[in-house]
Amino acid sequence: MPEFIREDLSGSRFERVRFIGAEFRSVNLTDVTMRGALVKDATLHGLELRNVDITGELVNVTVNGVDIGPLVEAELDRRHPDRAKMRPTDPAGFRAAWDVVERLWDGTVQRARTFDPALLHESVDGEWSFTETQRHLVFATECWIYRGILGQPAPWHELSLPWDEMPDTPGVPRDRAARPSLDEVLELRRDRMATVRELVDDLTEEFLAGDTEPVDGVGWPPSGESFPVRECLLTVLNEEWEHRLYAERDLDALASSDRANSGCVDSGRGSSGTGSTVSP
Repeated sequence: MPEFIREDLSGSRFERVRFIGAEFRSVNLTDVTMRGALVKDATLHGLELRNVDITGELVNVTVNGVDIGPLVEAELDRRHPDRAKMRPTDPAGFRAAWDVVERLWDGTVQRARTFDPALLHESVDGEWSFTETQRHLVFATECWIYRGILGQPAPWHELSLPWDEMPDTPGVPRDRAARPSLDEVLELRRDRMATVRELVDDLTEEFLAGDTEPVDGVGWPPSGESFPVRECLLTVLNEEWEHRLYAERDLDALASSDRANSGCVDSGRGSSGTGSTVSP
């Protein structure tokens, strides 16, 4: 096994690198950025965590002997009363959850329309732009609803955007250079969200308790595998919930930046929602 002892690797970039079984002792991780990392079955002792921002899924994560996952979940539910609705257990619950998704995104889109359109293509701290977030949610819906539940082998639109860590896959688009207008992307979003609305409106207990039929052809989810319908729907709800929060966070950053001071249009526009899904 290679050893790096008393070496300065500051500023190094590690991408698609496997550290399984690696050991780090007396290392300085100041200003380290980790994105899309899997930390599983890990032991971290003698840490000093200061000014650390962690975003992710916490399962059986103990800090000083305390499982912090349930504590974080409870606090997030307290901060966002609608969040608990994203864990429905029956068809009526899924319909109510999608009502929430439509309502919240309607408000976020109306807010985004008060920005200079060019800002909606800007990345904040290396994250997706507002427009890219919409494109990714199109992809998530195509994967888990169109391909996963409805059985369409290759449902992707040319503007669909996979997650960054997904390997390039023949037939699956990944055009990061595309700069579609907000209206173009929202039209695509409305179409995909309408399919989810139709699905949950017709949802039955029997269908919800069933599994998907495996599909052929490369893509995501993987071909030849079956998944619980419930898990597919929950995945879409989670994607919608989390990425809207990210979008609001980045709109806050854009609004407070010098870029927005000269680029924002009248904030009075779009202040009243129409009640439609991703309103124009």
